[in-house]
Amino acid sequence: MNYRKKKIKVGVSTGDINGIGIEIFLKVCRKKKLLDFFTPILFGSIKLCSYYKKILNIEVNNMREIKNLKDIVDYKINVLNIWKEDIKFDLIKINQDSGRYPILSLKKATKALKEGKIDVLVTAPVNKNWMNYKGFSFFGHTEYLQNILEGESLMLMIHDTLKIALVTNHLPLKNVTHEITAKKIIKSIKILHKSLIMDFSIEKPKIAVLGCNPHSGENGLIGDEEKTKIKPAIDSLFQKQGFLVFGPYSPDGFFGNQNYRNFDAVLAMYHDQGLIPFKTLTFNEGVNFTAGLSHIRTSPDHGVAYDIAKKGIANENSFEEAIFSAIKIFKNRKEYMNENGI
Repeated sequence: MNYRKKKIKVGVSTGDINGIGIEIFLKVCRKKKLLDFFTPILFGSIKLCSYYKKILNIEVNNMREIKNLKDIVDYKINVLNIWKEDIKFDLIKINQDSGRYPILSLKKATKALKEGKIDVLVTAPVNKNWMNYKGFSFFGHTEYLQNILEGESLMLMIHDTLKIALVTNHLPLKNVTHEITAKKIIKSIKILHKSLIMDFSIEKPKIAVLGCNPHSGENGLIGDEEKTKIKPAIDSLFQKQGFLVFGPYSPDGFFGNQNYRNFDAVLAMYHDQGLIPFKTLTFNEGVNFTAGLSHIRTSPDHGVAYDIAKKGIANENSFEEAIFSAIKIFKNRKEYMNENGI
C-alpha cells in the first residue's frame, strides 16, 4: 500500500468537555480543504458538537453522526456517539462527574486505535485532577496509553525547530533526582533515537542531553547526578554503541545561546526543564507526541484553558499541528517498516 497517498483516519478524543477541546476541533474541521488530507472521527457526542457550534457561532456543515466505525465517510466530520444520556451541557459543572466523559472518549478511541479502525489518535486536553475517576487510576493520557498499547512510552515535544524528550514526566520536583538513573537515561535515549529514525526519517540522529543541577553540577560542587548518572549513561551509548549523544549541557546556556539548533533532539531530565523552553519558543505551534508506542498519539501543547473556554477565542493552531504531525509520523513509520521488512 502507498501510505503517502492513503487517506488517514484521525481519531479524536473529546478531552475535558468544559475546556476548549471541542472548540479547537470544530475550528480545524471547518477548514473544508483540510478534509482533503484526512478523515476525522470524534469519539463523543453529536449533541456536544451542536452545543458548541451554537454557543460559539461556528458554522460547520459537513458533520455526520455515525453509530458504527464501519459507517465512516471521507470528506465528512464523523461523530461517533459513545454515551447515551442526554447531558445538559450548559449546566455541567467542572468536577469528577464531568471527568467521566473524557475517559469514555479516550477508552473508545484507544480501543479503535489498537484494533486498526483508526490510523492515529489525537487527544484534546484533559483536567488530570478530574481524570482520576472511579475505575480510572491513570494520571493522564500517556500513562493510560502505556498500559493499553505495546512499547515503552517517552514524552516527546515536537516542532520543526526543536524536539525535547523527558526522562521523567509528571513528578514533584523533590522526587526527580531519585527517579533519574543511568539505566533510565539510557532507555530514554534509545527510545528517542529509534523514534527520530523511524518517525522523523533522521538517518543519524544527534542528541543533546541536559544536566540536572545548576551549571550541570559544577563538577560535583552543586550536585553529582551529572557525574554519577548522566555522564556514564552518555559515555556508555557514545563510546560503546556509537550513538551521537552529547552532554550533559547546562540548560540555561544551552537554550540561551541557541545550541539546541545544532541537534536533532534534546533530552531533558524533568518536566519544566524541557517544557518551559519548548513552550517559550514554540507555543501554539508545538505538539506533544507519545514516542515509543506501537501506535501514534499526539496532542496540542496546551491545557484545557477553562479561563477562555466557551468564549470562541481559543487558538486551534497547535491542535491542527497535532493532526498533521500524527499523519506525517504515521506515513514515515509505515515507510520505514516497509523498507526494513518489519
